[in-house]
Amino acid sequence: MEEESGTDIEALIQRLRLYQPAPSPYAGGNPSAAVPPSPAVAAAGGELFRPRRAAVLVCLFRGGDGELRVLLTKRSSALSTHSGEVALPGGKAEEGDANDAATALREAKEEIGLDSALVTVVASLEHFLSKHLLVVVPVVGILSDVQAFKPVLNVDEVDSIFDVPLEMFLKDEKRRSEEREWMGQEFTVHYFNYEKGSAKYVIWGLTAGILIHTASVVYQRPPDFPEQRVQFKLPKYSKECSSMP
Repeated sequence: MEEESGTDIEALIQRLRLYQPAPSPYAGGNPSAAVPPSPAVAAAGGELFRPRRAAVLVCLFRGGDGELRVLLTKRSSALSTHSGEVALPGGKAEEGDANDAATALREAKEEIGLDSALVTVVASLEHFLSKHLLVVVPVVGILSDVQAFKPVLNVDEVDSIFDVPLEMFLKDEKRRSEEREWMGQEFTVHYFNYEKGSAKYVIWGLTAGILIHTASVVYQRPPDFPEQRVQFKLPKYSKECSSMP
């Protein structure tokens, strides 16, 4: 793909609006897609497993040299889970959220003070499954006027905010990977190193996977390395999973 110029951001928006993600392999919290336990499991206290849904905002904007960049956060070191890790703004869906885009925009507002009026939502991508059995929906948004964004960090959740070139997630530079196994399936974990001034970041795991896929969709080409995405099989029911936070 020949990348759209800074004056052609509308072309990028229109193209991404036409993107149709593949059907989700996960139930995504839809009760009709869940499977009830057998009588024996029910008698033992097993329950219908409905995975919870979450959404993250992949917020893209043009940098000073015209390249597409994406906003990322470094989670607070005081958090009980994923403390100090790099993440996309986002979180679990709440009852009042109208859709995945509403979830992603609400969370971005709460975490980094990003006004939803500044973001043009253009696409929802294929669903991912987190290690906490959350169905995570990446929502792609375009920040046309980055100068209008004045970050206000929620210090209880976010230590810092930074941005990186989106295309770096297609390049086999400053990247390493390792093979792991989860729920009986082998998969690849990707790690990307990024430095900005004296700050050093490692973008890995679910966040890296989402950004690899986003970059592939935006630039219309696969990465320069084997991606090896895996569609994990959700448990049909679980007493433990049903009580997960």
